[in-house]
Amino acid sequence: MVVEIIRNLYYRPMQPIAEIANSLSRSIPSVTKQINELLLKNIIVEKGYAASTGGRKAMRYMLNDNLNYTIISITIDQFYTAIALSNLKGEIVSSLDNLSIDLREPDAANLILEVIDHFVSINNPDLKRIIGIGISIPGFVNSETGLNESYNRDSPLYNLKECIEQKFNLPAVIDNDSRCVAWAEKKFGEVQDSSHALVINLNWGVGLGILINDDIFKGTSGFAGEFSHIPLSDELTLCSCGKRGCLEVAASLSAAIRNIEKDINNGEYSIYEKLSKESDNKVEALIKSVHIGDQIAINNIGKIGYLLGKGISTLIHILNPSKIIISGRGAEIGNILAPHIQVAINEYSIPKISKKTTLGISSLHKRAQQLGTTALVIEKYITNIIN
Repeated sequence: MVVEIIRNLYYRPMQPIAEIANSLSRSIPSVTKQINELLLKNIIVEKGYAASTGGRKAMRYMLNDNLNYTIISITIDQFYTAIALSNLKGEIVSSLDNLSIDLREPDAANLILEVIDHFVSINNPDLKRIIGIGISIPGFVNSETGLNESYNRDSPLYNLKECIEQKFNLPAVIDNDSRCVAWAEKKFGEVQDSSHALVINLNWGVGLGILINDDIFKGTSGFAGEFSHIPLSDELTLCSCGKRGCLEVAASLSAAIRNIEKDINNGEYSIYEKLSKESDNKVEALIKSVHIGDQIAINNIGKIGYLLGKGISTLIHILNPSKIIISGRGAEIGNILAPHIQVAINEYSIPKISKKTTLGISSLHKRAQQLGTTALVIEKYITNIIN
């Protein structure tokens, strides 16, 4: 129970004992006993009284930030990597963002190791106070074995977790990027109050995290949620998986960018052309273009939104979730996306099934992956602060 209490206070600091006991489905006396032990070990601290509900005010508790434990999170997408050092409050102490690393390049794993090494050298954290390293990456990641089976066995990316552990002599944990995004939404975001929800990670690709009974559903092989490879597209563009017709080629931010660039080549004007030259990250240029009100960008976002809604309709029929949340970088233009997604849901879903499913846009945006990646370490290695 001690570990459960510590995890609980990481996700929701400043709780009284009754609240902790209720969220863990434990008795107040048993939780009180463990709280007192954690206080004696200085792992948690008292943090003032909660507001009165009519009776005696209850003392609130939180993790002791003075212990100075930290977590390294490495968030990887197809073309960019970010590294962050965060504390037990979930606050980012230091970070490096938008590090250009193309996972298709043969030296991608070595580049990731190099930027981690650089990050550690410039921040010089106390390695004895690092709880662990969390890694999130696209692909067929088996979180139990730590292997990314999207790559051949001779690729360093196949066992990136082990490479990082050996180089830095720290425990590491790895999972699929979209599952990390879904877990962040469950613990910090839009589905905290929902037991059955789907989280769409809209980025260069289209990922899916499935929450069933308050937990991530992984399937038999650990690869559940490969939403982007449902064959719903009429395009013949080759997908990264090697097949044609995948949803990803028509309903991702990559698809919107490809279509905008095609429109520009055909003589259309878009502010995206100027912004993409000024930015290293084309997704950021796309998002800025939409926020400025560029019609070509908005039109193409509408197209991917409609196709995304068509795919989501299939998910609604199969899983009947209470909520569907658009998260990841795509959530930053959710106000443009959402109406187009909803139109397709209305068109392709059976009303009796879809009427109780609500569509929402994440407020965590791109930070969802970092929060979920840090949480990987909390889930697996938080005991390191009491050993």
